[in-house]
Amino acid sequence: MNKAILVLKREYLTRVKKKSFIVTTLLMPVLMAAIFIIPTYLGMSDDKKERTIAVYDESSLFLDQLKGNEYTKLVFVPREEYEQIKKKQKETAYYALLYIPANILVSNRAQLFSEKQVTFDVSNLLENRIEDIIERDKRNKVIEETGVPDLEKKLAATSTDIKLSTLKIEAEGKAKESSSVLVGVMGYIMGFLIYMFMFMYGMMVMRGVMEEKSSRVVEVIISSVKPVQLMFGKIIGIALVGLTQIALWILLGFIIVTGLGMFLGVDAGQMQQAQNLMNPDMMGNAAQLATSGSANKYQEMMEMAGTLPVFTILFSFVFYFLGGYLLYSSLLAAVGSAVDSEEDSQQLVFPVILPLILSIMLLFPIAKNPEGPLAFWTSMIPFTSPIIMLARIPYGIPWWELALSMFLLVITIIGAIWMAAKIYRTGILMYGKKVNMKEIIKWLRYRN
Repeated sequence: MNKAILVLKREYLTRVKKKSFIVTTLLMPVLMAAIFIIPTYLGMSDDKKERTIAVYDESSLFLDQLKGNEYTKLVFVPREEYEQIKKKQKETAYYALLYIPANILVSNRAQLFSEKQVTFDVSNLLENRIEDIIERDKRNKVIEETGVPDLEKKLAATSTDIKLSTLKIEAEGKAKESSSVLVGVMGYIMGFLIYMFMFMYGMMVMRGVMEEKSSRVVEVIISSVKPVQLMFGKIIGIALVGLTQIALWILLGFIIVTGLGMFLGVDAGQMQQAQNLMNPDMMGNAAQLATSGSANKYQEMMEMAGTLPVFTILFSFVFYFLGGYLLYSSLLAAVGSAVDSEEDSQQLVFPVILPLILSIMLLFPIAKNPEGPLAFWTSMIPFTSPIIMLARIPYGIPWWELALSMFLLVITIIGAIWMAAKIYRTGILMYGKKVNMKEIIKWLRYRN
């Protein structure tokens, strides 16, 4: 056992001191935060570039009605000038040329010509403004045909905006606001993280075994360490590397999220202004939207997160990470010991990782029905439970289902380690022989 601990310490310290480990650990939270912060920052910066767009309205429906905004100006031109601009737009001062056909009410299509790629804000602005004018024109025609007084006001009064608040009733009978979207996103993120970690660190174990075998270093090592001790030391050592990296990611992520919360709290008004600029048609509701603000949204999200079973989620994450890692790393270590090169490992690796791939594919269907039979059975099967169960936990599941899933996973881990140990002992010193599943089954029957 002492020798296995020595292997463990060597695996852990060697990998933790690598520059790649340090760089990945520090950069990953920063990159993930940048994915959210940079678009927000760019959205907050005003696009004050003035653009002029020539408009040829063949339908004559939009004259004196279609207007731009503070920075996007629209200039109506006759057909002759439209033809000239279309041929030599680069020589004009126009940013783009908008053509509205005579049959737009039937085709619902207009064309925007430009020498450069038109920005999303400009195209979205024109689409929304044209749609509003057409809808208003259709409403006016309906009013004229029906002759009902104040019909437009009555139609406007029928416009309804429903916000459905989901409330979670706690044990003491109090109801707290929750979010089905937050729960779904949390479940998917947890399942995907487990998949990523199990796959990444499991493959690390397999490659480490293959490197030692191909370099013949293992022949020297097992002269003083039993093969099983070497396998256990390598697996547990890399598991500790993974836990260290995850702990550091959580710490750095907490610091970044806290800083982001302060950032949103300080610049809530500016964030709201950015949202209004990005969607000009919502300017009329700016005052109402500003009362909520990004800071309030952030606070609401934190309060909703409080309704989640945080302790159960954290405990289950650590358990299923270790359990799933031990299961798959044992099997991948056995694969690494049975082959001589990474090319030979492909036919044996795919059957091992296939349940992981299926688990990721099932995350969305299970999020739609976390209590259905598919979700239940896949969260009980040990090869899929580390991912599926974590995706179900945020929705709230009976304690006996979680306990049964954990028990079945532990039993399967013991069996997988026993099988991997028998394969490892035989395969680690075997060279130059193509191994298939039939050969591996023979190794399992050997009495060591």
